[in-house]
Amino acid sequence: MTATIDKKLKLLHVVRRYGPVGGMERYVWEITRELRDLGHQVEVLCEICLAEKPEGIVVHELGTIAPRPRWLALLRFGKRVAHWLEANPRPGSVIHSHERLSSHHITTFHGPPFATVFEKPWWRLISLRVAMQLFLERRELSVAAQIVPNSQFIKQQLAHYYPELAHKLTEPVVPGVAATVLRESRRVPAGGGVIGFVGREWQRKGLPLAAEIVAQLRRARPDLQLCVVGPEVKEVQHLFAGWQGGYRLLGWSDQAHYAEFDVLLHPARAEPYGMVISEAMAARVPVVISEVCGAATQVTADAGAVLPLAASSAEWASAVEEQLRRGDEPPRFIRSWNDVALEYEIIYRKQLVN
Repeated sequence: MTATIDKKLKLLHVVRRYGPVGGMERYVWEITRELRDLGHQVEVLCEICLAEKPEGIVVHELGTIAPRPRWLALLRFGKRVAHWLEANPRPGSVIHSHERLSSHHITTFHGPPFATVFEKPWWRLISLRVAMQLFLERRELSVAAQIVPNSQFIKQQLAHYYPELAHKLTEPVVPGVAATVLRESRRVPAGGGVIGFVGREWQRKGLPLAAEIVAQLRRARPDLQLCVVGPEVKEVQHLFAGWQGGYRLLGWSDQAHYAEFDVLLHPARAEPYGMVISEAMAARVPVVISEVCGAATQVTADAGAVLPLAASSAEWASAVEEQLRRGDEPPRFIRSWNDVALEYEIIYRKQLVN
């Protein structure tokens, strides 16, 4: 047993796009580099590497696949991975998938299961696309010896839709947060303040509701501003047609401007995790979010507020107002990517013991 614990690991991560180009992709990018720094032998198998290949990590590129239809792209990538492993076996390695594969030991589930489609009208189920997505998802989960959800919310969903596979679920391994600029300690002016909204998928993440909430608050706070980071300006300009100032549409930016916010507002309808939430808390920005965000379990009472989806816009406005009026600073949220890698070490070692 001691020999197993002392042994450096051989790890093969599989992801279609390798690089810090999205939420899941950043998760893979960060943990592979941290695992390398811990002294493990790390390889990555991908379609394409979208950043400079990290020193000390061997990256194998299989070539890009037409992205549509998505189910076919996933199926084709899975077949390429299986053929590559047949030609390049990796005995003693732990194969860690982040995709819909059929040849892995561990899979990390980064988003809500496709099986939520069963909650929709029956006629939404009658298509080849739905059948193939459900097939790929069940195959991925059935093959894996361990299934790692990236939030407690995702773990609950997987256990609900796949109860016969629930015994494979590990404790969630939530994303880390990079160092960020801290919000300076300040009191928000009685008539003003800055509410931040961050997210490209603005409809799912609740921008229409956020605009409605801030519009209500501006009746008592005429200088209050809503700062929107993520969506293309032309896509969301119509939400502010009746406004006379009071908003800034910044489009996409590598800098999310957290230090400028007095509150992060994230009333998402569905959010597997919500990196913007933990990033805001890491900058000591209070947050007001919906209960369906995976990061909700990290939001303590002194960090902000978590509201049910059924809450009215008035209830949302009241919760935001409470955060604008607070006289203390929220605690700084700290979770390094090294912490994430160390949690995966435990999962990998369990795999090797079994």
